[in-house]
Amino acid sequence: MSSSKQGRRISGQSGLDESSSPQAILDAFDPARLTQARHLAGMTKKELADSIDVSPAAIGQYETGTNRPRWDLVPRLADVLGVPMQFFLAGRPHGKLDGSMTYFRSLRSARVYQRAKAMALVEQVWELALALEKQVTFPPVDLPGFSGGEVHPGTELSRDPVRAAQALRQRWGLGTGPISHLVRHLEAHGIIVVLPPADKDVATVDAFSTLQLPRPIIVLTANRYDDIHRYRYTAAHELGHLILHGDAPAGDSRQEREADSFAAEFLTPRDSILSELPGRLDLRRLAELRHKWGVSVDSLLYRCREVGLLSDSAASRGYQRLHELRSQPGFTSESITGYPGELPVLLRQAFELATEQTGLTMHDLAGQLAWPASRVRELLGIADQRPVLRIVP
Repeated sequence: MSSSKQGRRISGQSGLDESSSPQAILDAFDPARLTQARHLAGMTKKELADSIDVSPAAIGQYETGTNRPRWDLVPRLADVLGVPMQFFLAGRPHGKLDGSMTYFRSLRSARVYQRAKAMALVEQVWELALALEKQVTFPPVDLPGFSGGEVHPGTELSRDPVRAAQALRQRWGLGTGPISHLVRHLEAHGIIVVLPPADKDVATVDAFSTLQLPRPIIVLTANRYDDIHRYRYTAAHELGHLILHGDAPAGDSRQEREADSFAAEFLTPRDSILSELPGRLDLRRLAELRHKWGVSVDSLLYRCREVGLLSDSAASRGYQRLHELRSQPGFTSESITGYPGELPVLLRQAFELATEQTGLTMHDLAGQLAWPASRVRELLGIADQRPVLRIVP
């Protein structure tokens, strides 16, 4: 019996139509989709190879396109990687990222496969956004130096982090005081912000951003440090990368210092906060300012030292005392979930609007993307509303 006939027989048994048979999918197999699915699953080539009883070299050949898997391996690949077989079909938009142009908040503890998984997540976020943009008009991207998916840094804002932060505040009409709902401001200016479902691999890289796709994307994680003040600072830090470093390869320690300087000035403008900072070590006062400005006491201590109000030794004593106070009221971490204005909503609200105006369903969207519906719900931040059946023995 020929391979194609065997493929059609399996198709009939599984209830799939002819175009969805393993052989039909193999005829339009996209090697890059296999790589993406493997990265999303957090698997090495050897782990995937062992799961389907082939060699790691064979997986490498499938992913480079020098060879294709047998038709009977297509369902096994889909099952192991947790995707529909249609995921491997060519023809759908695929935003491929270059790791050298993705700004990771933390790389020291992240392994190669964890960075690859994080980048594959961003690729999926862009694909989801693109599918929704066919139904709903998103806010236009208002990011200096970014136009039509291309980056032209330095064309509108200074390369100096402090001056760039001041200019962006003015451009976005944020005034000179505290910024409430920082993430909502980012989304209102066309930046896609994602707080992905709990994932230890993605959490290892902490946060990251990219300008390589037609829309700027920032990914923030809550499950590593569920602290609203650190979360807001990280969002501002990633915004700094987008403003200052869009045309430069990532990984430079100087870039990290510049992004920190941008975040500090963006969240706590020197000219505004200077008169409120204590002239001596006063953690109680800094705890009060934490709630007003939405930044951590650690950041405020650093700001005091930076502007010359505290010596290095006084700041060091402050950090030591702060460490002892971490469990005390006023100094404990506050969960991100307690601040709805800091939780991303752009993608979810776009889906809800499309559902209301065009009748788009979760099933439709999952079909367009060739994803499991559960994955679409995860990235949209929509809980599965189906009742859970529990069998009591």
